[in-house]
Amino acid sequence: MIASLTGTVTHVTLERAVLDVGGVGYLVHATPGTLAGLRVGERAQLHTTLVVREDSMTVFGFGEADEREVFETAQSVSGVGPRIALAMLAVLTPDALRRAVATEDLAALRRVPGVGPKSAQRLVLELTGKLGAPGGGADDLVPDAAPAGGGDPARDQVVEALVGLGWAAKVAQDTVDRVLADADDGPVDVTATLRAALRSLGGRRG
Repeated sequence: MIASLTGTVTHVTLERAVLDVGGVGYLVHATPGTLAGLRVGERAQLHTTLVVREDSMTVFGFGEADEREVFETAQSVSGVGPRIALAMLAVLTPDALRRAVATEDLAALRRVPGVGPKSAQRLVLELTGKLGAPGGGADDLVPDAAPAGGGDPARDQVVEALVGLGWAAKVAQDTVDRVLADADDGPVDVTATLRAALRSLGGRRG
């Protein structure tokens, strides 16, 4: 298993990054929050896990070891694969997920794309006692930054990322347009806009 990678960031998008480690470029999938902390040309360290399938080997990266542990544990739930586990961490912090499971807060779990009423109940049932106790923080959602508005290419990037996380294209488009309409004029901050859209969407995936 690849437990961590340390190298130079050579490429970053809304869903993945490339880390050059000793001349080998590793494609790493991560949450918007983790990717927002990476800068092309700078060195970075990511805690990683390798997911092996019959037709693929995919590396997932995290800024904190705790996120990796939650990601791996979440996949012990029936019906939860890497995509939904990563979406959980894109919307909820590890401690927020722990609190949601401990308090049986199904509404919080349903904010995650791909998680409906039945799967939220299954998460509570199968994760109880596996994630550990939550810390003292009170934030339920991954924090968002204030976005700036305008810019079609950046808008399309955010819409594509939301669709990749599981929301319907129409829902993603309407949400991004609403977020940008509420923002000040100026260049679009893609990562901040995505985070604001995630907060606005909540559990709606229609």
